[in-house]
Amino acid sequence: MTKLKAPVVPAATDGARVRPRVVFVLTALGSFMAALDLSIVNVAFPDLEADFAGTKPATLAWVITAYSIVFGALLVTGGRTGDRLGRRRTFELGIGVFVTASLLCGLAPNVPLLIAARALQGVGAAFLVPASVALLISAFPAERRTQMVALWGGIGALAVATGPSLGAAIVSAGGWRWAFFVNIPVGVGVLLLGRTYLAESEREPSAARPDYAGVLLATVSVAAVVLAISEGPAWGWGSARFWLALGLGIVVGIAFVRRSRAHPSPVLDLALFGDRTFSTANAATLIYALAFFPMLLGNILFLTGVWDYTIMRAGLAVTPGPLVVAVVAGPAGKLAGRVGFRWVLLAGSLCMAAGLAWYAWQIDADRSYLAHWLPGTLVVGLGIGLTFPVLSAASVAGLPAHRYAVGSAVNQTARQVGGALGIAVLVVIIGSESAGVAGVSEFHRLWLWSAGAAVASGLIGATIPHRRPE
Repeated sequence: MTKLKAPVVPAATDGARVRPRVVFVLTALGSFMAALDLSIVNVAFPDLEADFAGTKPATLAWVITAYSIVFGALLVTGGRTGDRLGRRRTFELGIGVFVTASLLCGLAPNVPLLIAARALQGVGAAFLVPASVALLISAFPAERRTQMVALWGGIGALAVATGPSLGAAIVSAGGWRWAFFVNIPVGVGVLLLGRTYLAESEREPSAARPDYAGVLLATVSVAAVVLAISEGPAWGWGSARFWLALGLGIVVGIAFVRRSRAHPSPVLDLALFGDRTFSTANAATLIYALAFFPMLLGNILFLTGVWDYTIMRAGLAVTPGPLVVAVVAGPAGKLAGRVGFRWVLLAGSLCMAAGLAWYAWQIDADRSYLAHWLPGTLVVGLGIGLTFPVLSAASVAGLPAHRYAVGSAVNQTARQVGGALGIAVLVVIIGSESAGVAGVSEFHRLWLWSAGAAVASGLIGATIPHRRPE
């Protein structure tokens, strides 16, 4: 497996002036963009519906899921490509693809081209994120790496916290296209400064070539299953098209697993799942994502479609929850270090489920933000803050240090695949018509679905072996 190495940076050949704080800022900005684009489209979704009137929600949902599927499928390969070709080069490649795809997203004249550009964004994100954390680790001495990686991880929480309000401000000011255009100046700035301040790593040309064919199989498998679920109501659950898409996803998925067993550098290292903590944490992450991502989009759709909030007001309305996540994430990790993962995960999942059940019990067509919406949002935020960061820590707790990077990438993959499936479930629950005209009862069912999935994730997490993290 890949082991991160401190880079050898001869001034005559590389010329980078390594300043650790600047390296942190540059790598964090790249990671921030990738994380922000997971959620910013949720705020832009009502604008997309209005701009592409007549397009089914099941089709528009692919603007979100295409990014998640490709991002998740390529994460491990992106990390290994950095080992082979050099991490700075891979980071620059990822930023370049991401910025180009952002431009194409903003210029897209129709939904199919927008979906294709979003998939290309996922390619860029999958290459820049693993390379960014590897560059960060190499820029700091060993005694500071844990602290800096934790701060880097906090950037993801910050992206979640600021995503709704930042995205709402951007969309309100310039329309949904500017949700993508905003990436361009940031990405170009990171590229230009990176040429000066990011040092290239030693390459590992002897390492096995990443399994690009396996990436294709994984992507096709997940995409086919998502297609079957999201289009099932329109096609009919007993139709030939539904069973063909579902069957294709299952057959290709089996082929992917068999290839992963035989390939010297597989996309999914099945040997990792021999560690019970790793396998349980990733199963819990997948199920938790089935709860989290449809809730995230569903809340924006409810506020804009049922309560008739503007995009800006809806973004501000959901922001308190993610802010709680950002505040709780650090202490949750420390608490898990004292009492173990299982109790923190169970408590967090039950908190999230309680907040969602509160929505289903208290929220109706009459606006009542302070009395009803805000309390539920704060409880849900507390639950998320206790779970997502702890699941990430649990996924690598039982692995040797040299497998942390690939273990973390697999966990992020589980999160993205679960999210893609969750968005497909949302489309099924709110119906085949425009989400803006879905009734309150559909959103009640969505919140109860997410609550049930959160409880299931907590119960799985509670089976993690009772050992404290190192």
